Amino acid sequence: MFAARIVIYHINNCLTFFPSAAIGPDNCCFTFYQDAVKRKPHQSYDVTDFRCPKTGVIFVTQKSRRICVDPSLSWVQGIMKTVDENSF
Repeated sequence: MFAARIVIYHINNCLTFFPSAAIGPDNCCFTFYQDAVKRKPHQSYDVTDFRCPKTGVIFVTQKSRRICVDPSLSWVQGIMKTVDENSF
C-alpha cells in the first residue's frame, strides 16, 4: 500500500511539472494568402506565436473569417496600422 502511494505521488509530480512542455502554439500560419486583402474593416489581427515555423499575421474579418498573411508585405502593414488606429 505504501509503495502504491509513492508511485502515485511520483506520477502526480510528473503530470504537474511536465504538461507545459507538450503545449505548443495554438495559431500558426503554414501558408499565406497570396492576394491583397481589400481594406474593408477588419475586427482585429493577431501576430503568430514565436514558436511557429513562420512569422505571420492573422486578420479577423467582420464575419469572423481568419486569414493568414505575410507581415512583411506593405499592404499587410497598412491594414495593421488602420486596425490599430481604429481600436482607440
